[in-house]
Parts: sequence; C-alpha cells; structure tokens
Amino acid sequence: PKAGSVVVQRHGDELKLVWPQPGTDIADIETWDFANLLLQPLDDPQADANRDACVALVMERPQWRLSLQTHKMLGLR
Repeated sequence: PKAGSVVVQRHGDELKLVWPQPGTDIADIETWDFANLLLQPLDDPQADANRDACVALVMERPQWRLSLQTHKMLGLR
C-alpha cells in the first residue's frame, strides 16, 4: 500500500511494503491476513538509511522478510 491511499484488500498471499512511509503504522499492517510480509527500502536520496531501517525492522519483527531491488544495488537501473 502507498502512503495516503485507501486500502481495499487486507488479506492475501503476499504484501510488499516500501519503507519508510510517513503515516504508516507497521503494527496495524501486521493485523492484516497475509501469509508473507515483505519490507523493501524506499529508493530515494536516503536509500542507505532506508535500507538500514528495513534491516532493523526485519530483525525486530521476524514475520517480515527483507525485499531488495538487487538490480538497483548493482547499478543496473
């Protein structure tokens, strides 16, 4: 879900959350019924800090998995 959007589906197989998103409560999202929760760092000028924040969240919350856009990390945009 994108920040500020209306969420219409709260169940399914996979949910990918781009992080950080101001105004998004990750604890609220964890109440939704998804089998797989993926956290992906926002690719912006603070990409390194966003990646570190995602790693920290995944370590604290084992139900989440880290999702990386490897092609961007390798400079293959």
